[in-house]
Amino acid sequence: MNRGGATEAGGVRDVEEPELFRDLFPYDEVPRVGFEGEAVPLDIPREFWITDTTFRDGQQSRPPYTAAQIARIYGMLHELDGGSGLIRQCEFFLYSPQDQEAVRRCLALGHRFPEVTGWIRAKKEDFRLVREMGLKETGILTSCSDYHIFLKLNWTRRQAAENYLGIVRAALEAGVIPRCHLEDITRADFHGFVVPFVQALMRLSEESGIPVKVRACDTLGYGVPFAHAALPRSVPRLIHGLRREAGVPPARLEWHGHNDFHKVLANAVAAWLHGCAAANGALLGFGERTGNPPLEGLVMDYLSLRGRPAGVDTSVITKIARYFQDELGVQVPPNYPFVGLDFNTTRAGIHADGALKHEEIYNAFDTVKLLKRPVRVSIADKSGVAGIAYWVDSYLGLEGDRRIDKREPGLMKMKKWVDEQYAARRTTCISDEEMLHLARLHLPHLFASDFDRLKTRVRAIAQRLVEKVTECDEVCSMDGARMQPVLSRMLEDHPFIKYLYVTDTAGRKITPNIVRAFDQEKYDAYFTPGFDFSNRDWFKGPMRTGKTHVSDFYTSLLDGALGITVSAPIRGAHGAVVGVFGIDILFEDIAKI
Repeated sequence: MNRGGATEAGGVRDVEEPELFRDLFPYDEVPRVGFEGEAVPLDIPREFWITDTTFRDGQQSRPPYTAAQIARIYGMLHELDGGSGLIRQCEFFLYSPQDQEAVRRCLALGHRFPEVTGWIRAKKEDFRLVREMGLKETGILTSCSDYHIFLKLNWTRRQAAENYLGIVRAALEAGVIPRCHLEDITRADFHGFVVPFVQALMRLSEESGIPVKVRACDTLGYGVPFAHAALPRSVPRLIHGLRREAGVPPARLEWHGHNDFHKVLANAVAAWLHGCAAANGALLGFGERTGNPPLEGLVMDYLSLRGRPAGVDTSVITKIARYFQDELGVQVPPNYPFVGLDFNTTRAGIHADGALKHEEIYNAFDTVKLLKRPVRVSIADKSGVAGIAYWVDSYLGLEGDRRIDKREPGLMKMKKWVDEQYAARRTTCISDEEMLHLARLHLPHLFASDFDRLKTRVRAIAQRLVEKVTECDEVCSMDGARMQPVLSRMLEDHPFIKYLYVTDTAGRKITPNIVRAFDQEKYDAYFTPGFDFSNRDWFKGPMRTGKTHVSDFYTSLLDGALGITVSAPIRGAHGAVVGVFGIDILFEDIAKI
């Protein structure tokens, strides 16, 4: 380790060469873990909680959410929290118009929890964005390892500390709570840079009377949850040092991890247990590369440590997962805890038989009560009609009056096939794929047709498209001249679009007919300037509900093409509906996507 030539500079140990801890991080080998003889003691805060990064780090790992999708997910996070404050905060990007629209929509919901906070680069001018958005707190990137300070930023440690402290002072002068993100802390010189820098942050906090916060970021997932492990990789030792040496109160300390080495959830819980009040996570573990702590996992771990706070509704975890799957097209792995298809499925035949007799034998907890997910079993030789009926109900989510009658003839046909398999000396369970094929064959009335599924997919594509357009500044301006280039480009970029138009709140068309050149003459003859659409369902729907409207399929009066109309409200600066945007889509063309 490089210690030669060190000089003291404002408490930070300046060095001529970067400290890269090559004994722990050889790069051409798996990183090493060092150990010490003395374990770090437990130091559980009186109160601890969860913060969310679904819309920041989670957003960096997937296609962008629309503002409408963000508001919907944020609303479900609030439902999960139930006003308890367990999910204390969410962080948001603030740079693009879409980012800012998402923040405005979430703020307009008026929820106390999760509190909306920002995330900005370490630039003084960016605090203007925080204040303009009406936020009280923002994250600031303050990379702390020599990998970042020397190799990325090309600074000395002294320069890094001075630059970061200058940004923090600017935040305090603006009346903004700064949350300093100590990026790459698990490769940092803890006593040479981290502790003196954080001590300086705490002094600024005391002088200003504003609570400066610290987020310890395990950027590459090097952290380990072992109490005997050595710095810089030991999460318990890092948190203990930030608490006891750097002087950070638990309520102002947060852990942010990554899953590069499969320890992301264990590390977050270790941070809680050793003095850190806030554990940062993202829904379904989304995050750069291998992801962040899954927020739903943090919820369950919190409940195991402290019990259920009043208001927390864990069944919303299932609701969120279904939204990600059905609306966003996310493929959740079947074996993913709590939300994967196989989470509470018993596959072994003898286990399935036991589960049918008493589900607690092979089910971790009451998944119906806590997650609204019935136990699922795999089918084997002893399942019988009752077991097959149970499989159908649980796999298809049939409840109450929708449950299948055990006298259903199709069930007997399915059982006959199963019996034949084991009569032929089969020794494995019937797979879900095989059961699904049988159910489609003998119980077709329980399934949507391929055409129904196609219609659902088409509607989802069209809905995402129209919601994205209604968020752009040009369309929100309700200025026909500003809108026309945007809509014309949309027509050019999407061959399945036939016609685009915008009306005011009275239903009067305010844009020219935006169509293909070969359609222009007939559309101009029919839809004259100021044409009144106020009697159309696609207009009345968004005006009445404030939501996107998707029509049934229809045959166009102008050319007989099979089409679908999707429309959405256009909102002004203060959220009021100022118009309606609609698109007519060629079904055959969009169905091929």
